[in-house]
Amino acid sequence: MSAAPRLETERLILRGHEVQDFAALYALWTDPTASQYVTQPHSEEDGWKKLLIKAGCWELLGFGYWMVEDKATGKLLGEVGFHDMRRDITPSLGGTMEAGWTFAGHAQGKGYAREAVRAMLDWCDETHRGALVTCIIDPENTRSITLAQDFGFREIARTSYKQKPVIMYQLARGTQAG
Repeated sequence: MSAAPRLETERLILRGHEVQDFAALYALWTDPTASQYVTQPHSEEDGWKKLLIKAGCWELLGFGYWMVEDKATGKLLGEVGFHDMRRDITPSLGGTMEAGWTFAGHAQGKGYAREAVRAMLDWCDETHRGALVTCIIDPENTRSITLAQDFGFREIARTSYKQKPVIMYQLARGTQAG
């Protein structure tokens, strides 16, 4: 059982990852549309490790990722949340709540990401007031850049991660729009 709190919005349920979610999550993580700009697991073993990390963050860090489901159908739409991956990146993201979101191709362009990110940031404001929230985004991922900026994330650096260019953002507290 996950330690992630359950969040609900008008159309969505955000809940913790569970073992029985693996097949749906692996399909999401290996969907070229959903994972175009993020690191994909190269095998089921990599995918399993990713699932364990997502669930384990809650226990060890007090924050983590949520599965995002359509409230009406129960269908997996994507995932959103926070982690601290101790990435080998300059400048360092260590000690921050690194935000992220990934949505299946069929769920993109329908406002689900905006609804889910609003819920996760509201939760962060309630439970981790004052925490430094960051994210990294591929410069070609214009949808995610727009979403981040709409919620008050501001560019702080252009750098690379695993030999790929990324833009590093930091949430300017008190400027969450959405």
